[in-house]
Amino acid sequence: MREVPGMRRMQLTVHTSAAAVALSLVAAGCAHSTARSAEGAPVAVQSATRSDVALKDAIGGSFMVGAALNPRQFNELDAHGAALVRQHFNTVTPENVLKWALVHPRLGEYDFAPADAYVDFGTKNGMFVVGHTLVWHSQVPRWVFENASGKPVSRDTLLARMRDHIHTVVGLYRGRVRGWDVVNEALNEDGTLRDTPWRRIIGDDYIEQAFRFAHEADPKAELYYNDYSVENAPKRAGAVRIVQALQRAGIPITGVGLQGHNKLDWPSVAQEDSTIAAFAALGVKVMITELDVDVLPAVGNNRGADIAFNAELQDRLNPYRAGLPDSVQQQLAARYAELFAVYLKHARTVSRVTFWGVADGDSWLNDWPVRGRTSYPLLFDRNGNPKPAFDAIVRVARQHVASDE
Repeated sequence: MREVPGMRRMQLTVHTSAAAVALSLVAAGCAHSTARSAEGAPVAVQSATRSDVALKDAIGGSFMVGAALNPRQFNELDAHGAALVRQHFNTVTPENVLKWALVHPRLGEYDFAPADAYVDFGTKNGMFVVGHTLVWHSQVPRWVFENASGKPVSRDTLLARMRDHIHTVVGLYRGRVRGWDVVNEALNEDGTLRDTPWRRIIGDDYIEQAFRFAHEADPKAELYYNDYSVENAPKRAGAVRIVQALQRAGIPITGVGLQGHNKLDWPSVAQEDSTIAAFAALGVKVMITELDVDVLPAVGNNRGADIAFNAELQDRLNPYRAGLPDSVQQQLAARYAELFAVYLKHARTVSRVTFWGVADGDSWLNDWPVRGRTSYPLLFDRNGNPKPAFDAIVRVARQHVASDE
């Protein structure tokens, strides 16, 4: 979902043992520097080991692990970033180059050069290539919804434009882009459908139409619905309704993408666990599609990931300019450990976990919702070195593999 800054861009009983195991693994064998987990329990985390282990190998066959790439990485101008991607990940997603505004900026005009470079990078490195995204209310040119007079187009016209776009883009990469975020962020926080131009002009069935067109364009591609804050019960219920509507209509949907723009204290282990279980009960897969953990102070009551929300830079909102304190570094590691413990518990349902960026300097959170902050949400620091969070995930993954043997 996230745009690059500057590019105006079966409810189950929850088993808390997953989090407990994760935290004990993080603490194992460490120098005892105390932090607090998201559940308030004291834990200890050792500093990053600069290990040569590849994250994808540590995760093994549990699920794919990937990153969202920017042009400097897939064009290999950022050689170190590209090397990290090749070493640690087996699936990739583009941050921006397959969004409508970039690939289809004007009526009848497509620009596939950047997207071609992205797909080529993933393909030549043997990765599962994801396409992001086909239908979204953001980063769509005004011409898509308007006629020559600036008035809203008819339902038939917009459906024809949607079909042309999806058939052209998906058709071009048929067999190479293996999965598509077909519809992105169609829900309000209460689980109702957003009042977007797609819905106003086409109607509530625009989601079904988009999935139908995508399946026509590449019958073998995986097709996903993608959104943030789905761990909150009302929004989760809305996403469940979307999946059920598609299933009733006989329209293929492979899975639901939980974006995973997380905080140190949200979502809870129970929320993550029950959300994955809810979609497993529908017979669809779950992807964690845009994973990061924001360690910076919250801005007001904002808990979502809506790019339209912005605030002014203030010192209190940017407390770690000189580096992340060890205590917070350890909280971040403990947080990633407990999240991955849940993902691994549901490895039969979770098919992919993708981080939204490679290293901290790449993250959209440096400029959202406050432009100019210094953020630390990923597994690699600004020099591309693994952080304690990396080692915490490796330990949790190894313990999971060992327990299955």
